Amino acid sequence: VLRSLGIPTRVITNFNSAHDTNINLSIDKYIDISGKTLHLTEDSVWNFHVWNESWFIRRDLGSFYDGWQVLDATPQEKSKGIYQCGPASTRAIKEGDVNLDYDSSFVFAAVNADYVTWIHYSKKRKERIYSDTKKIGKFISTKAVGTNSRVDVTNNYKYPEVKESSFKISYSQYKNSLMDDRKILVAAV
Repeated sequence: VLRSLGIPTRVITNFNSAHDTNINLSIDKYIDISGKTLHLTEDSVWNFHVWNESWFIRRDLGSFYDGWQVLDATPQEKSKGIYQCGPASTRAIKEGDVNLDYDSSFVFAAVNADYVTWIHYSKKRKERIYSDTKKIGKFISTKAVGTNSRVDVTNNYKYPEVKESSFKISYSQYKNSLMDDRKILVAAV
């Protein structure tokens, strides 16, 4: 419909799409001490979810938020009392501006939530045993114009994930680094 009105629109697919029902920006999984899954939350991770993006000028939010806007024709949660989602600025989602109207927090969670596993001991005691900050929001894609190729638009929604690097140093290198720190401290006094 939006294309027929001359509004640029495209379909977006998000793989490992989070459904964060309580908008706490994490997908929480609870297990008991034997490892059995407990159904204490309605949070979930879908293999994929699809929505639309349309290109809007945002006079209501300011020109910083102009550009692609998320519109979900199949919302699973009520927003302001009715089933609707968007238009949420992809710029707001990328920048983490989750306090803006139009469901930016819900879409932010769909592409950026942490996946957290908890051992649930009692109503008052739980322990986080696993956290994955990179699982959600993978290969966010649209179809290329004029071909059947996939275009990765993940960078429109989130900054690149930080890669962890591990390295080893010998004890003597560590000891020498401490000596260097003392030299700096002494020189500074």
